[in-house]
Amino acid sequence: MKNKTDILIAGSGAAGLFCALCLPKDRKITIITKSDADQSDSFLAQGGICVLKSEEDYEHYFEDTMRAGHYENRVESVNEMLRSSQSIIQELIDYDVEFEKEDGKYLFTKEGGHSDSRILFHKDITGKEITGKLLARVKERENITIWEHTTMLDIIGRENCCQGIIAKTDAGDIFTLPANTTILACGGIGGLYRHSTNYPHITGDAIAVALKHGIRLEHINYVQIHPTTLYSKTPGRRFLISESVRGEGAVLLDKNGNRFTDELLPRDRLTKAVYEQMAKDGTDFVWLSMAPIAEDTIRGHFPNIYQRCLEEGYDCTKEPIPVVPAQHYFMGGIWVDSHSHTSMEQLYAIGETSCNGVHGRNRLASNSLLESLVFARKAAEHIVQQGHPPLETDLADVDLSTYKNTQRLEEQYHKIVREKIESEEHNNE
Repeated sequence: MKNKTDILIAGSGAAGLFCALCLPKDRKITIITKSDADQSDSFLAQGGICVLKSEEDYEHYFEDTMRAGHYENRVESVNEMLRSSQSIIQELIDYDVEFEKEDGKYLFTKEGGHSDSRILFHKDITGKEITGKLLARVKERENITIWEHTTMLDIIGRENCCQGIIAKTDAGDIFTLPANTTILACGGIGGLYRHSTNYPHITGDAIAVALKHGIRLEHINYVQIHPTTLYSKTPGRRFLISESVRGEGAVLLDKNGNRFTDELLPRDRLTKAVYEQMAKDGTDFVWLSMAPIAEDTIRGHFPNIYQRCLEEGYDCTKEPIPVVPAQHYFMGGIWVDSHSHTSMEQLYAIGETSCNGVHGRNRLASNSLLESLVFARKAAEHIVQQGHPPLETDLADVDLSTYKNTQRLEEQYHKIVREKIESEEHNNE
């Protein structure tokens, strides 16, 4: 059968790449991605990745995650994430991921909502360090093929069983990609928003497909706004000012230069405080001052942020920078069980595409990379345990002509996802 693969992964972010590496080397694995393989939101993560430092920290870390999520988190998922964190970090280190050290010991930083410093980091480009190393390891595997500039248009679902996807290339070729097992790792929904920290091509494709096929969704209206992105009048993706900056001591100021809030509040509460101050001041932004942070710390820990601020005309070592909230993360998504399996047979969802309940209503800072990797590995383990039988169905009867107007199809997908989110937000009021 043409293009057939054992396991298909839609998405080349940290979750998709790590899942591929966790699967046996004798399985034929195909990864598709809408853009270049390194153009995923995972590469943009700045702050770091959480880890349970010790048994003594378990209760505090668990409570921090639950409190941030307004206690709507799935308890068993939170427990799985915390208990798996140390082994995940060790696997990353084995894949040559580097975290900051001092005198041979790993350094930990603190972010909003955390009661302790438990976040490993690599300068202010932790996502790039982790995802870049995972991508390099994936490219070394002979059993894994990456198809760039290839978009999933639909899944092939028959009798509640996924048998692969329908895809298109940027050149306009439309084809079926049969698979014994399909994994959706397509990222979030930021491309649907005017102001977002996400790449514009991350547009909730998997959510639209799930709606079309009646695949169970959960908390579709749980959308996180990041409280501090660099304000700019230029259209396009908003540059995130990492929560680690506030964790290291940066403070938020009103138009008169007065501090107005606790900068380490959970993201939803801090966003509310920023919006309220903007309304009070009649401004489009508030100010973030890094004056409490030593200049060498700014240049050493946050070189990417420092450079980007310079490009926008601000020297953050000498003056405050304007910041504004922007859409950042999607806590809802395709419902999955503890094995990252969806309500459709032979279909899994991982990363920001999925909803395993870890984050509840609001994600705790730097839990995203960890959650993605933990449940990507759970998916891989379950796939191996299940041993899905080879795909025998002939897909020659799939009518590809209905997918020719891809622009219109994508517009329809975007519309139904936006309408679904808006309707759920209205029902939740």
